[in-house]
Amino acid sequence: MSQAIRLGDYASALWMSARRELSSSYNALGLPQFLNGTGSIPAALAYAPTDFYTADLARGAAILEGRFPLAGDQIMARDDRDIWRAVAPSRAFAGQLHSFVWLRDCAALPEAEGAAEARRLVDSWISRYSNWNSFVWSESVLSSRILNWLRCGEALFDPESSPDKAHTKRLKSLLRQVRHLQRTYPLAEDGLVKFRSACALVLSGLCLPQQDSLLKTALGQLEQEVTRQILPDGGHVSRSPGATADALIDLTTLVEVAEARSIDLPSSIQKAIDRLRPMTRFFLMDDGGLAAFHGGGEGDRGAIKTALERGKPSRSFGFAPHSGYHRYVAGGATVLFDVGDPPGGRLSTNGHASALAIEMATPGGRLVVNCGWHDDQSADWREAVRATAAHSTLVLEEASSSRLLPPGWQRNLLGPRLASRPSQVTARRNEEDMGVWLEGVQTGYREEFGLLHRRRIFQAADGGDMRGEDALFRSVSDGAPDDVDLRYRFAIRFHLHPSVRASLSRDSMSALLVQPNGDGWRFRTDGGPVSLERSVYLAAGAPPQRTQQIVIHGEAEPFGAGDRPPNRVRWAFQRLGRIGGTGGGTE
Repeated sequence: MSQAIRLGDYASALWMSARRELSSSYNALGLPQFLNGTGSIPAALAYAPTDFYTADLARGAAILEGRFPLAGDQIMARDDRDIWRAVAPSRAFAGQLHSFVWLRDCAALPEAEGAAEARRLVDSWISRYSNWNSFVWSESVLSSRILNWLRCGEALFDPESSPDKAHTKRLKSLLRQVRHLQRTYPLAEDGLVKFRSACALVLSGLCLPQQDSLLKTALGQLEQEVTRQILPDGGHVSRSPGATADALIDLTTLVEVAEARSIDLPSSIQKAIDRLRPMTRFFLMDDGGLAAFHGGGEGDRGAIKTALERGKPSRSFGFAPHSGYHRYVAGGATVLFDVGDPPGGRLSTNGHASALAIEMATPGGRLVVNCGWHDDQSADWREAVRATAAHSTLVLEEASSSRLLPPGWQRNLLGPRLASRPSQVTARRNEEDMGVWLEGVQTGYREEFGLLHRRRIFQAADGGDMRGEDALFRSVSDGAPDDVDLRYRFAIRFHLHPSVRASLSRDSMSALLVQPNGDGWRFRTDGGPVSLERSVYLAAGAPPQRTQQIVIHGEAEPFGAGDRPPNRVRWAFQRLGRIGGTGGGTE
């Protein structure tokens, strides 16, 4: 395990904190508004972009009644329907509220009343927050708000929908927010916030008339972030499938608007899309949703499908060397295998300790999953699902293969980064007529326990037989352990999708798994008794769904090559065929 935080990270974070504090004071005094106006206010948008994301009509209807269900909580607007005076139950809730991620839900209601309420809520926000607020105007919230306002452009900025010219006030506020983001862009957090901020500025330059200077500068910034953040194999540098799909959706939106306005974009943006598209397909399961790794959930199926359909069919592949994943599809079964180093530094604030975790889907649906994450979940779950135990992999001594910064001044300064992570995760792949062999080794437990974790997987060509082996072994170069009698407890966990019904055999050496369509699978192992324990699935959105996990417990010796028990455990998922009626999720 290597330390993911260096001395220079503290100096960099302190310097950035000081710059942000100075910027906050500068804006609190109103100096930018006094010294720099917004310029002429346009009469309307030059172009209203298509919103790829799917509206949640149920949430829209709730908002119309004054109920705001966001980030795992719900609050009611005050008696005068002023949601902006209500106290947010959490920082995550406030972030979603002020970034207007819910705006499309309200505006998309079939009745004109929904669009009218969306405009009223925007107008009341402008009345209350047109002046400076350090949280509401922070780059992460601001960039999302700009994107969401523009994506609801027809409802907000159409002159015909606002006979009282209220749309002009909205355009003035939008332009002021864009100008602010343009000034503070260098202060945006690295990673997705920086990328989203650049996209928001480019989209503003494309959608607002006579913004050539803004567009030119923003395109240069976006080109830089595309080069930094989109890997050669098409994945996002955070290694998150969700971030990869969101980047594809954002860039595809920009290209569509640019083409509609006959504006040429740099070729690097289209080249990035050409890499992102096959990588997004790489992460897709058969149900159209994403695999849940590194802070991502299943994603917005409609938006992903739309973005993928905007381009030509792309090649498929089985190994993403820069993103660090294996994928294998056979007989309708899909396996994804995490064999990459966790992200480091400022990019690790959403990273998970998921080394050598797998997800598996079959024609009957998702079978083996990770707990995953979705922004609609309560923030109380966020840290727990980043731990190794929330993933379908081996856990040693209830520790994670990557460790988070504990609460305290370091986390306050640096954010919830990974403090340590495996120094190296290696992978091998061997394809044969009978199937494919996948192997990964991670060093996250080496420093503390002297053991490395190796996982081998064989997936048969017919997709009906996946066999695996987890081993803990000591590197020869580390010499003999200090105490050969010591034993280390481990647990191999396989989290099941909530739709899967599971039952143990009488000898507890195997388990029967039944999917909703009646397809049956047998899980078996040579590693000792199998137990079924509680788990939770968060990747599909709120509320969390109760489910189960198969767990194999054991005790490892502090030495050996991992070629025999107790340091080696073999397991298998084998298809049985249709075995009976359909069923719902487990309780």
